[in-house]
Amino acid sequence: MALQPDHMLDARGLHCPLPLLKAKQALSTLEVGALLEIQATDVGSWQDFETFAAQGTHCLEAREERDGVYFYWLRKGERGSTA
Repeated sequence: MALQPDHMLDARGLHCPLPLLKAKQALSTLEVGALLEIQATDVGSWQDFETFAAQGTHCLEAREERDGVYFYWLRKGERGSTA
């Protein structure tokens, strides 16, 4: 499945909770339905993004790890969400 992001966020080198905070900031600038790709190196981000999506209206479309870099694809949910 080839996801085509509308915006990319490079959060590599940032430690918890910065990857998630930067993603929230980026999501707040996007339209509902837009796809955000995040790249992070913080191992804790794996659980952080899963929990964030489960507790809000954003959808974690996919995630994967490649050579120590974690990739996340978040689709922005409805307005009024916890972006």
